[in-house]
Amino acid sequence: MMNKELLFNTSYVDGKWSTNTSETFKVYNPANGEVIAEIRDDDASIVEQAITAADKAFKQWSGKTASERSKILEKWYDLICENQEDLAKIMTYECGKPLTESRGEVSYGASFIKWFAEEGKRTYGDVIPSTSNSKRIVTIKQPIGVVGAMTPWNFPLAMITRKVAPALATGCTVVVRPSEETPLTALAIAKLSKDAGFPNGVFNVVVGKDAPTMGKILCESNLVKKISFTGSTKVGQLLMSQSAKTLKKMSLELGGNAPFIVFEDADLDAAVQGAMVSKYRNAGQTCVCVNRFLVHENVYDEFVEKFVAEVLKLKIGNGWVEKVEIGPLIHKKALEKTEDFIVDAKNKGGEILCGGNKIDQFFYEPTVIGEANTKMDLTHEEIFGPVAAIFKFSTDEEALRMANDTKYGLASYFYSQNISRCWKVAEALEYGMVGINEGLISTEVAPFGGIKHSGMGREGSKYGVEDYLEIKYLCFGNME
Repeated sequence: MMNKELLFNTSYVDGKWSTNTSETFKVYNPANGEVIAEIRDDDASIVEQAITAADKAFKQWSGKTASERSKILEKWYDLICENQEDLAKIMTYECGKPLTESRGEVSYGASFIKWFAEEGKRTYGDVIPSTSNSKRIVTIKQPIGVVGAMTPWNFPLAMITRKVAPALATGCTVVVRPSEETPLTALAIAKLSKDAGFPNGVFNVVVGKDAPTMGKILCESNLVKKISFTGSTKVGQLLMSQSAKTLKKMSLELGGNAPFIVFEDADLDAAVQGAMVSKYRNAGQTCVCVNRFLVHENVYDEFVEKFVAEVLKLKIGNGWVEKVEIGPLIHKKALEKTEDFIVDAKNKGGEILCGGNKIDQFFYEPTVIGEANTKMDLTHEEIFGPVAAIFKFSTDEEALRMANDTKYGLASYFYSQNISRCWKVAEALEYGMVGINEGLISTEVAPFGGIKHSGMGREGSKYGVEDYLEIKYLCFGNME
C-alpha cells in the first residue's frame, strides 16, 4: 500500500495547491503503459504566480539566519527519509526504475538536503589586507534571489534536491518545473516541504505540459535571478539564449558521451563490475552512463567475455518485482532511438555479442556491441538506453584521443593499476568528472558537473552553493 497523503495532482504555489484549471494530462507507467494519474495541466500563468510568490517570500526567507533555515531543511530531510518507501513507490510507478534503485535515489536525494543544511552556515566572506591605512576591505556573500529550476524525469527527486537544497540553504527562494513525465515525485516532496515548515512562497512546484513556454517565462523574467537546468544540450542552449537579456546566472548540466577506458594493466574483474554499474543503472538512462567502452587490444577478448557474462545475468522486468535490475525505457521514442542505434551499428560492422532485441513496446534487452567504430551514430550521440558499445585501442595516446573526440565533457571513467598513468590520464581527460578504478562517482560531497557542451556550474559539495550567491565588496574609508 502507498500513503495517499503524498499523492497530489496540481501545482504547489505560495503554500497552496492550485485550482487554476480543470484541464488535465495523463502520467503513464512506462512498464505497461497504464495511466497512473491525471495531473492538472496548468498554463503559463501559474509560472508567473509562482515567480511573484517566490519574489515576495525572498525578503523574509533571506532575512532568516543560516541556522534558522538549516533547521527547516533538516526537518525536510527527516520527513523525506521517513517516507522513503512511499516516495520510492511513486518514483517506480512514474519513471519505471527498479524499486531498489528508487529507494537509493530517495536516500541520495535527501543527502543533498542534509549536506546543504550545514553548508549554508559556511558561506564565509573575507577580510582583505588593505592598500591603505585609511581603508578596510571586506567581502560578504548574499543570496542571489529567486531561482528557476527545471528538472528531468530520470531522477525525479534527486535532480530537484541537488538544485534547491543549496538555493534554500543560502536564502534563495525557488520555482521548480519538473518533467511532465514524472510530476508526482516532485509534488510529494512539495507536500513534505510544507510539513517541514517552509514559509509560503519559498518552495514552489509548477506542473503542466507546455514546457517551452514555462521555461521561457522563467528565463525572461526580471524577477528570476538564476536558472538551473538539467537536460539536453539543445534545450540548454535555448534557455541560455532566452536568459541573455536579463543576464541571469546559469547552471547547466547537459548531454554526455562518457568514455570508459580499460588499460592493459587494469584489474579486469573490478573493471567489469564498474562497467556494469556505470552502464546499466536505470536501464542506461542517466547522464553519466557510459556511452563508449575503450578497451586495450591485449585485454579486449578477456574483458568482453567477462562483461557479456555479467550482462546476461541481468534480470529485466517491472520495477516492482524484487531483484529486477533493468526496468523499461521511459517511452516509445526512447525505445525507437535504441533500436535505431542497434540497426546502424549492425550496418556499420558492429557485432551483437548479446541482446540486440526489443522485448515488447516497453523493454529492450541489455545489449553489448563488439567491434564498434567511429562511423556508428552511437559514437557521437548520447545513447540513453541499455546498449554498451566496445571499441579497441592500442596505445594510451590513442585511448585519450578517442575519449576526448566529442563535444561533450561530463563524466569519464578508466581502470589502471599504474599510479603514474592514473594521474596523467585523469589530467588529460576533457571531462568535469573522472572515475578512476570506480564506476559510481555521484555523491553529495563532491562537485557534479561538466565542461564543453555538457554545461557549466557545479552541484553538490562546498562548490555547490557558489552559484546561488553574489559576492559584495565593502570598502570602509576614512578610517584614520
